[in-house]
Amino acid sequence: MKKLINGVESVVPDALRGLAAAHPGLRVDVENQIVFRASGPRPGKVGLVSGGGSGHEPLHAGFVGYGMLDAACPGEVFTSPVPDQMIEATSAVNGGAGVLHIVKNYTGDVLNFQMAAELSAEEGVEVASVLVDDDVAVRDSLYTAGRRGTGATVFVEKIAGAAAENGAPLAEVARVAGEVNARSRSFGVALSACTTPAAGKPTFALSEAEVELGIGIHGEPGRTRSTMRPAGELVRLAMDAIHEDLPVTGDTLVMLNGMGGTPLIELYVAFADVAAYLAEKGATVARSLVGNYVTSLEMQGFSVTVCRLTDELTRLWDAPVETPALRWGR
Repeated sequence: MKKLINGVESVVPDALRGLAAAHPGLRVDVENQIVFRASGPRPGKVGLVSGGGSGHEPLHAGFVGYGMLDAACPGEVFTSPVPDQMIEATSAVNGGAGVLHIVKNYTGDVLNFQMAAELSAEEGVEVASVLVDDDVAVRDSLYTAGRRGTGATVFVEKIAGAAAENGAPLAEVARVAGEVNARSRSFGVALSACTTPAAGKPTFALSEAEVELGIGIHGEPGRTRSTMRPAGELVRLAMDAIHEDLPVTGDTLVMLNGMGGTPLIELYVAFADVAAYLAEKGATVARSLVGNYVTSLEMQGFSVTVCRLTDELTRLWDAPVETPALRWGR
């Protein structure tokens, strides 16, 4: 195993120290593994908290800042954060208007955020939750009841974050977050496995001639294993799965996401095929992201997330944002 680390046990705290050094707009509690906006809570503004296992950077800590999250709780690599992290983050970002938890649909995340919400409510903090379950590849896996939460998490955090920044009340922020999730679908493809520092070996085996279709962000198996084929064919398989579940139409927000080990040139090759597919269906790429946003360590591959936009969602997407990983309008 070759990794740029100092030791298996110190990967997450070392990375958090680096995040703090690189981004003074964040306040990083390395000991408790929580990332906050340095400015603290704004009175009367709904606070947004998310979190999940490390290894998916920039998700979630890279999306803490103006227009997105108020705090993120990184767990160990591919491991859910614990309720104590979530409770502390919830209390710290509460500006008196309540807090929204944005939770990817993985069993550990769901259970721990639910416990944190209940205990925070006992302390007088009003908490609402939105569950992100956009992955069309599989349903009811070893890791989830229902669909997995993947790329739409970025869309939910950005659009709900804009609503909160604009002063919307908790119920409205939660409604917008739920609408984004309902209008978004994702599908991922792996060209290779990744290696977690603790395991020291790949999470699954793929030959040079194989790909995994419908992969999860932790290396969970997908719909099927197939032979390697040109980018356009892989994109069509992904887009067909999305389109069959929620037909692509009208103005769309599209993210062509790298899984951590795929060069940007290849992601643009794939995005060209995504754009062509949408045009073929009569849909428009109104807004887009291409790059690494929800990764799986050094896994090679990509995921596609498509959200059917409304005028309201487009306006909130375009609103200013200033985080380590997304920044425009300020």
